[in-house]
Amino acid sequence: MFLVCCKNEVEEKCVFNSFEVTATAYNSLAYQTNSNPNITAFGDSLKPGLRYIAVSRDLLDSGLVHNTVVKIEGFDSLFLVKDKMNRRWRKRIDIYMGVDVKKARNWGKRKVNIEYCIPIQDSIH
Repeated sequence: MFLVCCKNEVEEKCVFNSFEVTATAYNSLAYQTNSNPNITAFGDSLKPGLRYIAVSRDLLDSGLVHNTVVKIEGFDSLFLVKDKMNRRWRKRIDIYMGVDVKKARNWGKRKVNIEYCIPIQDSIH
């Protein structure tokens, strides 16, 4: 469960998911994306230093939707889903690394486990 903290701690009930994906890295540079590299497919603005990922479109159906909080194996920080990848990719995430091309190249391509929670929606039956 994730905790949201303001004045009081509030527990958010969710369904926990985890699985293995292929992880690559990307930068907000025109030659890697398009003529407006700081705007994501969801319309968010990318800012170097923030922890964002893009997800393959098949993962959207698995609950990895816009603004989902994701834990990626090998990182201490949490990431937010802020972008979506080209339709040709499957079971893949792209980790945003600002404008640091060397860091992105050093990351390369690897298999990692990710963990995330899908909030349970209250419904009236």
